[in-house]
Amino acid sequence: MPMIDSHSAIPPTLILGGTTEASHLAQAMADAGLPAILSYAGRVASPRTHPVPVRSGGFGGAEGLAAFLKTNGIGQVVDATHPFAARISGNAALACAAAGVPLCALERAPWIAEASDDWTHVPDIEGAVAALDGPAKRVFLAIGRQHLAGFAHLGQHRFLARMVDAPAADFPLLGAEVIVKRGPFKVEDDMDLMRVHGTELLVAKNAGGAGAEAKILAARALAVPVIMIDRPELPDRPLRRTVTEVMDWLHARLGV
Repeated sequence: MPMIDSHSAIPPTLILGGTTEASHLAQAMADAGLPAILSYAGRVASPRTHPVPVRSGGFGGAEGLAAFLKTNGIGQVVDATHPFAARISGNAALACAAAGVPLCALERAPWIAEASDDWTHVPDIEGAVAALDGPAKRVFLAIGRQHLAGFAHLGQHRFLARMVDAPAADFPLLGAEVIVKRGPFKVEDDMDLMRVHGTELLVAKNAGGAGAEAKILAARALAVPVIMIDRPELPDRPLRRTVTEVMDWLHARLGV
């Protein structure tokens, strides 16, 4: 397929990012010469560099996002946010409908338990907190840093938390072991981590995909039980599972 001049009349695509897939999509669009803007929520202190223009921060709700789409001549939006970013996904659906801009979601397939897995499904963070209201265990909280405060009162447990950025002074889990490291991670490394920590229970969001799966595969190999937080309900919108499928959608839509 011929390369497209990024300065052509093709309207830019807004990629709502924050995931590995969003980064890969930005690279694929740059390689194809398709203009794009990659948007981050701005929660990570040192985001990766990208081959397309990047903006950081919120839009001001659905109304603000709709205004951004119109002001910047956005031709289409790809929601490649985390499957648990329900608010921005909802705002994207409302904004695109208001602005008359086509929307497509790039969403990882969820993980599915195998016969040997010991998973306890809970609907949300509050459900995970409630599930830990029991005897002391060594718990690997693989849920990011946003929701850790909800577990602070469970002082009987010895927590392990892994985050992209170093914890701030108000880090809520006193006495927790903190690992500051950016993924993706290897299964063997996560197995070693769980062995060293003596992990007896893993708490994870069902993010899906391969980039964050190492901890799930490690828990499976070590027979570690999992409290699996199910995905929130997301808006009904066209859905693609891979970058290739999104690129096909873009090429068909743009006629290039």
